[in-house]
This record gives sequence, structure tokens and C-alpha cells, in this order.
Amino acid sequence: MSLYRDILARFPRGGLAYVFAYGSGVKQQLGYKKIDQQKDNIIDLIFCVKDPLGWHAENIERHESHYSTLRHLGPTFIMKYQEYFAAKVYFNTLVPLPDLGVNIKYGVISREHLLQDLSEWRYLYIAGRLHKPVRDIVPFEGDQLLTDALANNLNIAFQIALLLLPEKFTAFDLFCAISNLSYKGDFRMIFGENKNKVRNIVKAQIPEFFKLYEPAMKSLSQYVAMKFKTKTRNLEYFEQDKSPSVNEHHLRYAPSELRKRLLKNAAFKGTYAEVIVHLAMQKNLHDIVQVSVNDIVWRSSITQSLKNIPSAGFAKSLAYSYRKALKTFSA
Repeated sequence: MSLYRDILARFPRGGLAYVFAYGSGVKQQLGYKKIDQQKDNIIDLIFCVKDPLGWHAENIERHESHYSTLRHLGPTFIMKYQEYFAAKVYFNTLVPLPDLGVNIKYGVISREHLLQDLSEWRYLYIAGRLHKPVRDIVPFEGDQLLTDALANNLNIAFQIALLLLPEKFTAFDLFCAISNLSYKGDFRMIFGENKNKVRNIVKAQIPEFFKLYEPAMKSLSQYVAMKFKTKTRNLEYFEQDKSPSVNEHHLRYAPSELRKRLLKNAAFKGTYAEVIVHLAMQKNLHDIVQVSVNDIVWRSSITQSLKNIPSAGFAKSLAYSYRKALKTFSA
């Protein structure tokens, strides 16, 4: 944890609502060395801040050399640049910290936009990252609104995954379905990411997934049950109720952006409440749900990647993309 404290010390501490680290440099994945033995992996961080403009202004002051190219353009441009940062997620990648022996990539999002993504799945970007185990650096304790939104995000991910799964499934199937919510529609999975990424994440982190989703499993226990081996009492598989009434129950909790996509992709017309009655009975329900989730992720992954080019710089974006592409060929 001392490494993360040292990294955090390089950034403004005021107005932080939540900071977490994620990715292969933070959480173990198959195909990678143990975390403490990795030398050239990037540590990924997300800063959730209450005042993005103020935070970025202080960060620019702290890292004068990094932003020196902006100074001669004047205060008006800098303000517009800061406003751009405040919108959704701004990423700065391949940031070297030679004295700590690491490179980092960090994203900044306002608390307001994080709450929006968690509740609506409008972009399913940070919300999707938080479907998987992460490492809390600055916890969100004391922020009840954020605490509830993070818990609800996991609950909904569990429910949507159930709609994608058959009546019987393993823990591995479940956590792959959850992880795939934010990966399957990502255009970078076509070129730029390891094709076995989800499998590698889940295989190495199953105990952490169980811990993360234990509250959701308890709250949905009337719809899905764990089946254990008689002799060893080890979990053998999950079994869920796939009746139309239960499907309809899960669909009723879909976030607003997913509702829009489901209405668009369903073969029925009407209000959402009317459409899901028919949708819940369809044999291809899992296909419609998957396509609808993919629609959200496809759009946001392209938008975010294009936005990262001017914010992180073309050279850095190219270098980062090259590193990602190597993972595709190493799969």
C-alpha cells in the first residue's frame, strides 16, 4: 500500500471523493507475473473528484513541465482545456515515476458523472470497471450516496448477467458474464486487447469476485441458488429461476440507458413496462440483452478513445495503443 500512498502524494488531495486502482498491474491476471514481480506493467488509477476544474488547476500547477506547452496559449485556452477535462473521463497515460520505478495511467471523473454512470449505465465505462475487483486507495466511506450507487451497480450487473446465463451455470460462467458486460462491445477487443482478457481476469480472481458479489447474491437468493457437492460441500454450480416473471423482474431494474437500447432492439412497441412483459417470454432474450449492452459499450469505447488522443497527446496515445496491440498477438 505504501507504493499507492507515494503515487497519491504526487496529486492534489483536496476534493477527492474516491480513488481506486485496477488492471493487470494491480490485480492478478493469468499470463502475468505476480504483481510484486512485475517491472513494466502500468498501474491504472481513477480519481473521482468533487471539483474537476479546481482539481485540474492545482494539478497543472503541480506538474508545470507536463503542461508547459499549454501556457503560451493563454488563460482562455487553459480554461477550455480544463472544462474538457471535467467532462466524463480524462486519461493521461504512460506517466513515468522513475523514482518509484513505475509508470501510471490515471483517469479523472467528477463525482457527479461517476454517480450518473453507476446509476444509468450511460457509458458503462467506469461503472464497468467497477463490476470487477479493484483496489481502493481513497475509500468512499462516509459518502452514502456513492456507497449506495456502487452497491446498486453490482446488484444490477448480477441481474443482467442472470438474463444472459442458462438455468444452471458455474461461478466461472457467472463472473465471466459480469466481466463481459463492459468488454464484449468494446471495439478495442477486436484489435488492441488480449482475446483471453476476461478469462484471465476471472480465473485469477474468483475468490475476490465472490467477496465483491456476496451482498448481491444474498439480496437475489430467492431467484438464484447455490448447489453444493454432497461430500465436500464445495460449490458445484448455481441454479436460477428462468420463468418469464423472474426475467421481467430483472428487466425492471435495468438502468435507463440499457432500457433505451432494449426498447430499440425489441420487436415490440410500447412503453418499457409494456415491452418487457413480452420480452421476458422470448427465447432469444439473452441475445437482445447482450446486443443492447454491446451498443452502449461500442459507442462509449470509440468516443473515449478518440477523446484520449488530444488529452493524452498523439505520441503517447500511439505508444499506449502499441503496447495494447502486443497483447493481442501474445494471446
